Amino acid sequence: MRLFKCSQCEQVLYFENTECLRCGRRLGFFPDGLTLEALDAEGDDWRSLGGQAGVYRFCRNADHSACNWMLPVGDRARYCRACRHNRTVPDLGIPERLDAWRRIETAKRRLFYTLLRLHLPTPDPNSGDPQPLSFDFLADPRRGPKVMTGHDNGHITIALSEADDLARERLRIELGEPYRTLLGHFRHEIGHYYWDRLVRDAGEAELERCRAVFGDDRRDYGEALASHYANGAPEDWQASYVSSYATMHAWEDWAETWAHYLHMVDTLEMASAFGIRVVPDVSEDASMDTRPAPDPFHVVNVQRLIDAWLPLTYAVNSLNRAMGQPDLYPFVIAPAVVVKMAYIHDLIRRHAAGRAPFAGPHAVGAPS
Repeated sequence: MRLFKCSQCEQVLYFENTECLRCGRRLGFFPDGLTLEALDAEGDDWRSLGGQAGVYRFCRNADHSACNWMLPVGDRARYCRACRHNRTVPDLGIPERLDAWRRIETAKRRLFYTLLRLHLPTPDPNSGDPQPLSFDFLADPRRGPKVMTGHDNGHITIALSEADDLARERLRIELGEPYRTLLGHFRHEIGHYYWDRLVRDAGEAELERCRAVFGDDRRDYGEALASHYANGAPEDWQASYVSSYATMHAWEDWAETWAHYLHMVDTLEMASAFGIRVVPDVSEDASMDTRPAPDPFHVVNVQRLIDAWLPLTYAVNSLNRAMGQPDLYPFVIAPAVVVKMAYIHDLIRRHAAGRAPFAGPHAVGAPS
């Protein structure tokens, strides 16, 4: 994620801003250019005061203060690039559900920013694509089982309860998870969708390349799930996996690693936007220094991202501890995990540019 600047008065803006606090201009996000622009009203429509030409209107979910994305007036859709994927939303007449849904939409738009930056396919349900991407945001029923967050053949369900900080923290503690956020759920579940599209649908050769890195996805998922919850993760799981849940099945290893890859590139972009450089004055170890690349989404060698990410996480974890807070990033990126991230990094770049297949970790600079 990047910082933005008001095209009217040059005030620093954040991704979720809907109004400039300095000049009072209405703001809108333009997904085609990935820019947040000040707007000038033109009847019921709007023109950008920045670099976006043409006349635009807001996504219909702006009526609920749940979106600030724009559409060209000629677009027949009523919803923006992110919101048109919604299949089911909660009853917005219930105030607490409306507030929870707004939080979910904020996380989802951050997800879509990253997907657009990575040039990943995001076909909506009306696109004619054989495997569109869609979402249900569901409240628990009064009777019956609770809603489970998950993915099924391009359809992602997010339980509305995940937008409740207290309920989500309770689950995080009960399940022994070091990290649980709405954005984290989106990044994990979308990983399953892209395994289907980029690995499964790419043919047997890509499947075999992926299996060589993540293990055999043909293992019975139900049995793997039962075994994981009965026996837990292996004692030495941190040597090969980014999280204990990743040990459960190759699909979950992929989704967890995918999510952490998105954590990394998005956070490094923000660190670069702030001009953050980590140079601890108590160490002469060059591996502790970092200046994130200006655009981590276009870095060729994944090791360059890792070399920037680790010192940054050391720094922010230390800052959190200084405030009596838990580590912001309580994970270890072992060499085996770097190899997995390298595969994902290369696969995404190949999809965007049509390059040759993954040639192994040494080709992208990961440790052997």
